[in-house]
Amino acid sequence: MAERICDSLWRASAPPGPELSPLKGSHDVKVAIVGGGFTGLSAALHLAKFGVSVAVIEAQEIGFGGSGRNVGLANAGLWLEPDQLDKAIGTEAGKVLYDALAVAPDYVYGLIAEYDIQCEPVRNGSLHAGVGKAGLAQLQRRYAQMAQRGAPVQLLNSAEAQSRIGSTKFNSALFDPRAGTIQPLAYARGLAHAALKEGAHLYDFSPVSSIVPQDNGWLLSTAEGEIRAEKVILATNAYSEHGVKEQARKFVPIHYSQLASKPLSDAQLAVVLPNKEGVWDTCTVMSSFRLDKQGRLVFGGMGGEGNVLSNWASQRVAEMFPVLSKVEWDYCWTGQIAYSEDHLPHCQQLQRGLYSVAGYSGRGIGPGTIMGKELAEWFTDRREALSVPTTVLRNIPMRELKRLFYEVGAQTYHLGQRSHALD
Repeated sequence: MAERICDSLWRASAPPGPELSPLKGSHDVKVAIVGGGFTGLSAALHLAKFGVSVAVIEAQEIGFGGSGRNVGLANAGLWLEPDQLDKAIGTEAGKVLYDALAVAPDYVYGLIAEYDIQCEPVRNGSLHAGVGKAGLAQLQRRYAQMAQRGAPVQLLNSAEAQSRIGSTKFNSALFDPRAGTIQPLAYARGLAHAALKEGAHLYDFSPVSSIVPQDNGWLLSTAEGEIRAEKVILATNAYSEHGVKEQARKFVPIHYSQLASKPLSDAQLAVVLPNKEGVWDTCTVMSSFRLDKQGRLVFGGMGGEGNVLSNWASQRVAEMFPVLSKVEWDYCWTGQIAYSEDHLPHCQQLQRGLYSVAGYSGRGIGPGTIMGKELAEWFTDRREALSVPTTVLRNIPMRELKRLFYEVGAQTYHLGQRSHALD
């Protein structure tokens, strides 16, 4: 599904990215990367740092896709509960992946400091907010499993959760001090600046029209240029419909939309998320909320933008935060999430020298950054294996029907929840 340039809060407030130009002429590199998001830029940064010639080819602008449109929660771990992760890929492999992503926020904030990336970094933790008996039970399971694995998480009771969130609508919360919030598009642009500084080549507005195997490598063609590379990384995640359809069929793209309010008053900010944690809830169709540097509330939910979403968001915010009963929205935008069947990111070797990385399922900042680093280490023999599964996935049957099911389900849920929000 084609998407337009996104007039989001993040695009309005991010510092400029590097001045790039489309790919023209013929070039040779060791590694070519399709996609200028967190994974592709992190891989380029680290490969260049290791002395490998590398080029990123982005179809639109840097951070155009999910990397520049997401919530901006730099979390540790995955959506799956730790025990579910072990069941999905085995205890040993589960521990490797869990441990790698447990330190992902450390690595993200370390890169931000190392390269002085101006992306509004706040590291005050995150709150997974419990709704209803099922939500409390889920958080109790997560807490027990995460604590057993050494995570410094805290399970907050209703009074503690309500004080930290500023709302009486939650009965519990799982606090993770490792996490934080960033301005995601600014982070992507900062990674691009850093990759250029280390010697990577970056090209924007250069959609790849073909990827053809050659002797000892691959030929990637665009409208005005071509790149020959020994290895290729497809890092387009949910934005894989054009040029890299072999990857697109292995994941289901799901819309996630967000609205950003006008800056809140000092009195409102004293109540709403006074410690500025990022929050997401345990509802069947998840929603998220956080503050930005200007004191705007950024509220998001599954499904595409439109009147159903904005009406639901306004009512839900008013019910959660009575001080925001007349919330006004300045921005509304939509991005896409690549859902894998097992809710795990994967690195697939589709053919010799052709790798696909996708399936973050809505958790891309930490995992995407770590995956880019690991790919660079793997390609340069600095590590023996990746932390994520490397099995080749099947094409998802009835993929378009599943996408429509998720979209209609989210819209229906929002319509229904307007009459019984957070009960």
